Amino acid sequence: MHGQKRIRDYGVTVGKLPTGYYNSITDVDGVTVGHVTLSQGEMQTGVTAILPHQGNLFKEKLIASCHILNGFGKTMGTIQMKELGTLETPILLTNTLNIGTAVLALTKYMMADNPEIGRTTGTLNPVVGECNDMYLNDIRAQFVEEHHVFSALTHTSAEFHEGAVGAGTGMVSYSLKGGVGTASREMELEHGSYTLGVLVLANFGMLSDLKIDGRAVGEELKKAIIHPSEEEDKGSIMVIIATDLPVSERQLNRIIKRSVTGLSRTGSTISNGSGDIIIGFSTAARIPHEKPAQCLTLPMIHEQDIDSAFRAAGEATEEAILNALVTATHKTGRDGNERPILSDLLTKYNITF
Repeated sequence: MHGQKRIRDYGVTVGKLPTGYYNSITDVDGVTVGHVTLSQGEMQTGVTAILPHQGNLFKEKLIASCHILNGFGKTMGTIQMKELGTLETPILLTNTLNIGTAVLALTKYMMADNPEIGRTTGTLNPVVGECNDMYLNDIRAQFVEEHHVFSALTHTSAEFHEGAVGAGTGMVSYSLKGGVGTASREMELEHGSYTLGVLVLANFGMLSDLKIDGRAVGEELKKAIIHPSEEEDKGSIMVIIATDLPVSERQLNRIIKRSVTGLSRTGSTISNGSGDIIIGFSTAARIPHEKPAQCLTLPMIHEQDIDSAFRAAGEATEEAILNALVTATHKTGRDGNERPILSDLLTKYNITF
């Protein structure tokens, strides 16, 4: 977005379903995204904030779920999310060793608007995910500070940059520069039109496995460029899925699992050292924190309506990963480390689709 050249601008159309207006997670009404990018020398990191709606999330929770494809990752908040099926804070993404900073800042951010937390009601379940950016970033320096998190949370919008920004600043994917990517799909059902959007933090994969539009582009590039360490896959991916489809927590869990189809179509094998974690939420209903006098009534689709969402999750995940790769920009980081840029390689070797 913001004028960036995305995968569709290279002639690649992923899947069959139409995209939303922005082709972004923010096509789900109320969802906004903010970044703080820290990029200078050995500091190549940042934080990305996803706001699921513009109200008070603690007081108006959302149906939510998470799924672990491979658990080589460090997250906060997924245990309670799995147990209760709700989301009550924004979602933050950052690097592995700044999880604690992000949790502390998010907790303070939520307590500022909810003085009852820890006094007259329970505490809080902050949700934070991570990937390891240590190849380009001096991760031990823990550059992300609380004020960076506050800035990302308070400066969100429907349009945002992709690639080497925010939490994606120092990420590496398919041995190339990785980062943040997004995409969306529209679903037409008998009872209405719905949207599903995906945001990924892509930091996984080996160059030789990369596929674009079914084409083994990674193998072609591997023959053209020499990369001694490219056959080692130790990375991870965080997948955030938003939808306005009315679903139960169980149905949502079924939907977000289908992101693996898009992940695999780009070439991922879900390797041993990869933390492949999906978090999803639905904005279709809000669950009050305070118990009402009457029973809650939550809408949900019939199971026969769910196939469109399965397809949407796979297609949007695939396209979001490819967008992360082609929008990434060059970074020279820790110890002079760097990674090739996919957009440069497609042009240099005249790879067209």
